[in-house]
Order: sequence, then C-alpha cells, then structure tokens
Amino acid sequence: MDNYRDDMIDDRPVKTAILRGLRCRCPNCGKGRMLDGYLKVRDTCPECGETYSHHRADDGPAYLTILVVGHILAPAILWVFIAYRPSPMTMIAMFGAGTLALSLLLLPMFKGMIVAIQWSRRMHGFGAGEIVHD
Repeated sequence: MDNYRDDMIDDRPVKTAILRGLRCRCPNCGKGRMLDGYLKVRDTCPECGETYSHHRADDGPAYLTILVVGHILAPAILWVFIAYRPSPMTMIAMFGAGTLALSLLLLPMFKGMIVAIQWSRRMHGFGAGEIVHD
C-alpha cells in the first residue's frame, strides 16, 4: 500500500489544477468560471458540470492572503521609510491603499487555488464514488 499513489496515473495533476484555480477557472476543464461573484464558489461548473459543492476552503485563502501581502509590503514599508522618510500620513495612505488593493486581488485567486487543490487531491468528497484503480 506504500506505492499506492506512485503506481497510479495522476489524472488530476496538481500543477494544472493550481494554475487553473489561480485564474478562478474550473480545475477540471479550465474554461468555466469557478466563482459566482467575488468569493462565492459555484455549485457546479457551467461548462463541464463538475461539482464544487464539496469544497472546504474556509479561512485558508484569507490566511494565505495575509501571509503574502505581509511578506511583500513589510519590506517595502521598511525600505520606503528608511530611504525617503515620508510623513506618517503619507505612509498610511500609500501602504493602506496598497494593502487593500493587493488583498482584494489575491483573495479570490487563493480561494480558487485552494478549491482546485482539494479537487485535484480528491479531498472532502471530490471524486467520491469514482473507482480508483491500482
């Protein structure tokens, strides 16, 4: 049973699923939009009919967004402060807007990525009822 995953042909490659998820597209066909609106995941893909109702993204996308935005903007804040010494209000305005814009951009992308990874690895009911051959 140790070689269970190694012997299988991966019909749901993680890399492809992640790239499609980051574009908020269906991890199965790559054509249909995964999200209905800003963050609501559709029940099914409008193109291929793949069911997304099993997903459990929960707080994962928010945590990833905070992690990435913090790692991008913290060094930028330090560099701008040391190099230019802007006023505190200038710093708040610049980096507040940057934080908001980057967070709003990344959050749906990370949500799509998390759902696509779950689909690819058949987590939380994705692929339930399928026969997996050795």
